[in-house]
Amino acid sequence: MVTAIRKSPGEIAFQIANTIFMLFMIVVTLYPFVYVILSSISDSRQLVSHTGVLLAPKGLTLEAYVMVFRNPNIIGGYVNTLFIVVAGTVLNLFMTCLGAYVLSRKGISWTRYLMLGITFTMFFSGGLIPMYLLVNNWLHLGNTLLAVIIPGMISTWNLIILRTSFGSVPDSLIESAWLDGANDVTILFRIVVPLSLPVMAVMILFYGVGHWNSWFGAMIYLRDRSLFPLQLILREILIQNSTNYMSGDASAGDVEAVGESIKYATIIVATLPILAVYPFLQKYFVKGVMIGSIKE
Repeated sequence: MVTAIRKSPGEIAFQIANTIFMLFMIVVTLYPFVYVILSSISDSRQLVSHTGVLLAPKGLTLEAYVMVFRNPNIIGGYVNTLFIVVAGTVLNLFMTCLGAYVLSRKGISWTRYLMLGITFTMFFSGGLIPMYLLVNNWLHLGNTLLAVIIPGMISTWNLIILRTSFGSVPDSLIESAWLDGANDVTILFRIVVPLSLPVMAVMILFYGVGHWNSWFGAMIYLRDRSLFPLQLILREILIQNSTNYMSGDASAGDVEAVGESIKYATIIVATLPILAVYPFLQKYFVKGVMIGSIKE
């Protein structure tokens, strides 16, 4: 016969207090995003005159989204960002896999010193000016989308995570592949990588989100507005308040009000796609980052 375990009054009080605290944190964390969504679908004039907490849209309208998608800079920014995310992430994964595989192999005497040199770059760098000169004058990548992809091909932190994952692949499996005539390329892409798919999903998430949110490199290296990624366009709208050219036929008195709605709509347009990716990769996240942390 199974008897229920009775909880003490202290445990019950703790659970109640913990539940209330977590609900409060959920509301505090979620409300700013809800506020932006509601503001983006609200009438701009009613939104500006509203004060206090916003719990429902004020005059439901999609006018701000229409103005956002009429802006050719937004569409061009989307295309540029998608290219940077896809091409950059593929290149990141390829280069990181090559480096992680070499560093994870046992019996290579110089890997320790190579890891020390790689780890050194996590704490020290040449600085912005030498990097700018390298990209523009020596590599001749200035004002090209490759300028925001090539310099960051490998993240040291991601390389260390992937190296740890590759190192957990049994040596006996790799030795068997060697005996069957497989070379390093075959072992890496047909044995090691398939056995590390959870970590690869985490790498896709890290690199993809990093490229999607990146704007500083584009601001430094790109001069042609047709090459600007979406986040740089968003920065101009939010920080430099450059929404007047998107306000359409709004009167002079309504430009500021319409501009506020456009800002909120642009935030949603720039944020929603990357949020939609998280549910598909979330199940791999915990498993991926934990691989290699427990030794047999």
